[in-house]
Amino acid sequence: MRIITRLKMAQLLCIVVAAAVGVLLLVTTAQMRHELTRNEKAGEILRAVVSLRYLAMEYALGHEARTRTQWVLRKESLAALLANDEEFRDGPEAGIYLGLRQQLPHLHKYFTDALQLQEDLRATPDRVEILRRLEGRLHGQIMNKAQAMISDAEDLAARSREGALAAQHRANIAAGTLGLLLTLAVLGALYMTIRSVARPLERLRHGTELVGAGKLDFALNLKGGDEVGDLARAFDSMTEKLRQTTVSRDELGQANKALQDEVTVRKEAELKVQSQLARMSLLHQITRSIGDRQDLRSIFQVVVRSLEDQLPVDFGCVCLYRDNELTVSSVGLASEMLSTEFAMREQSRIPIDENGLSRCVRGQLVYEPDISEVPYPFPKRLARGGLNALVLAPLLAESTVFGVLIVARRAPNSFSSGECEFLRQLSEHVALAANQARLYADLQRAYNELHETQQSVTKQERLRALGQMASGIAHDINNAISPVALYTESLLETEPALSNDGRNCLRVIARAIDDVAATVARMRELYRQREPELSLGSVSLNTLVPQVVDLTRARWSDMPQQRGVVIELRQELAERLPPLLGAEGEIREALTNLIFNGVDAMPEGGELTVRTRHANGHVVLEVSDSGVGMDEATLKRCLDPFFTTKGDRGTGLGLATVCGMVERHSGTIAVDSKLGQGTTVRISFPVADQPAEDAPPPAAAAPLMRMRLLIVDDDPTVLASLRAILLRDGHEVTAADGGQAGIEAFKASVEGGPAFTAVFTDLGMPYVDGRRVAETIKALSPATPIILLTGWGQRLIPDSGELPVNVDYVLSKPPRLRELREVLTRVAQSTTLEASK
Repeated sequence: MRIITRLKMAQLLCIVVAAAVGVLLLVTTAQMRHELTRNEKAGEILRAVVSLRYLAMEYALGHEARTRTQWVLRKESLAALLANDEEFRDGPEAGIYLGLRQQLPHLHKYFTDALQLQEDLRATPDRVEILRRLEGRLHGQIMNKAQAMISDAEDLAARSREGALAAQHRANIAAGTLGLLLTLAVLGALYMTIRSVARPLERLRHGTELVGAGKLDFALNLKGGDEVGDLARAFDSMTEKLRQTTVSRDELGQANKALQDEVTVRKEAELKVQSQLARMSLLHQITRSIGDRQDLRSIFQVVVRSLEDQLPVDFGCVCLYRDNELTVSSVGLASEMLSTEFAMREQSRIPIDENGLSRCVRGQLVYEPDISEVPYPFPKRLARGGLNALVLAPLLAESTVFGVLIVARRAPNSFSSGECEFLRQLSEHVALAANQARLYADLQRAYNELHETQQSVTKQERLRALGQMASGIAHDINNAISPVALYTESLLETEPALSNDGRNCLRVIARAIDDVAATVARMRELYRQREPELSLGSVSLNTLVPQVVDLTRARWSDMPQQRGVVIELRQELAERLPPLLGAEGEIREALTNLIFNGVDAMPEGGELTVRTRHANGHVVLEVSDSGVGMDEATLKRCLDPFFTTKGDRGTGLGLATVCGMVERHSGTIAVDSKLGQGTTVRISFPVADQPAEDAPPPAAAAPLMRMRLLIVDDDPTVLASLRAILLRDGHEVTAADGGQAGIEAFKASVEGGPAFTAVFTDLGMPYVDGRRVAETIKALSPATPIILLTGWGQRLIPDSGELPVNVDYVLSKPPRLRELREVLTRVAQSTTLEASK
């Protein structure tokens, strides 16, 4: 089955599932709307009943005609509401609704009786007391009936709300279920695509790498009848043809050497990883032996506190041994008061003298049953605190003492031989646990170093991949702007009748094309790590800033105003600002990035200021915004490549590109920002000792001799523009659309004449590329100059500066008139020199 058929089936499946989702959503929406209508009507009924009760109460207090009229009108509106029972024809709500409709006439009757009673009061004043009592009872019945109706209305509203919530719940369940179905359908379509396209293409990519590395006996052998199968068979046919060609021994040797170097690097990396895994395995064994505690302080605290509680002892601490002295590392809770008295708090230092300490650091367990008789300073210090019996246990790891466990009691001769043996065994366990903790810490540091190395390698790989992608983009951009560049230069040179505005517009177009070409040229630096060669000239920031402000006006003025946001851009340019020595295109691009960043930082509008000044022999450019600002963590990383706070809208290369420009200009960059107070980016450029003089415009090229030229390119616009320009210069031009057509045209000229003076050919063309064209033409006519036009530019020229094989000249796209004429002049000179010989 063809791939397009599979994709259409997947598309049809997604459409069917989407249609089912839409129908079910319409049904659930209708149910939800019905429930909301019921809820809204129940609320209106409740408000009407409450209003009737309130108006009846107000009438009972004031007997005003206005209140009576309002009550009658409110009753009529409630009756109209209750007359339509379409929303409450079934379920328990129907009974409540019917009860409300039946109670309303009774309420109306009570109110009518109250009105009649009021008239009787006016007609028979002698019965006022009796009528007043009757009126009170009647109003009480009205209030009770209204209250009963309010309760029923509240019940009806509550039930309608429950119905609305239930409908909403059903709608949520339906939406979730259909969303899951749609997700499964999309995943199924993706699976079909991956199975049909991605995997065969991955195998094809792998085969391409193998063939490119010189393994010409590789074959895909895909038997599928779809488009990928056709491509695989064409690939196998190509490798078969390549096997019939001769491969240079030097190239094979270089490839083998590179492969051996890569194998060596991989082996070293593998050994390093194996070493790390062995250390991690050792760490696992140590962890199982000592539990969850992996730091010396925690281990020592557990040991000392256990001795204080369980042995028990009156004083206990652990000291670390280094540089012929002890440092107190941990003191028990019960021993803190004594440690203060002995001047043995944590991090205190104890010198080693010729006593038990000196023997202990040599690896011996020392027991002093009564230290009051020992004449050395350390035992005397303990004895002054009331301690008498002392045990010093060495912490020995790998035949090296790294610490001492010190325990003491007040009573002399209070440690038995069994307790001394226990302390010796305990010191061995403590030493083992401490040694394991130290090994774990070393392993953790090594792991962190490995992690940082992996991050660095990953970052470099991302840059390499981005550079490869940017290289292809640069080729397409150069092809697209080549006709614009050629026609712009031609109009400026050949159309003297242009208006000043038209000529200025063409100059702006030419300057923009130069900036695009320079930017495209710098894109290759992401892939080919070489210092870019800057074409430095005298740059005036006061002239450059207004240009960039005008170019970016749509971003900081028009686009925000469409959202109702106003951004005010101010220019504060210093007077008599000296020029700097730099690349105008790079500085313009950097300033554009800074203005865009400032606009993005002010989503609600604000003030953006661009200022220039001269300070301490430097020209300073500042861009300040009043936006959201950055916190300390973001400020520290804002200049790192690929770091962005804009989510999917950002690439993380804006400020990194600006930073690279500043470094290439030997300048400095500083960023000041606070949350809620905006951001200021300050760039300082050094002022040259002697300002560079602007290069004079190139003189018009002298008329060249008439040449017969062949142009080979697969882009019709580039072909037409280049042909038109060369025709204007008086040459005879033949255009060939593609590599094969160019070869046939050259063969025809060789066989039937006249011959071509030179050949212009593009590099990247389908089927037959520029290298193949150059090889064929050189085989037919070795003396014919080959001029290679390419959107990849100087990337084709290696660091050694040698031109590609069979190529005499290389011109980058977009080509310039001056470059074309210089090359043709050199061709003419070489042709004349050959003819004179």
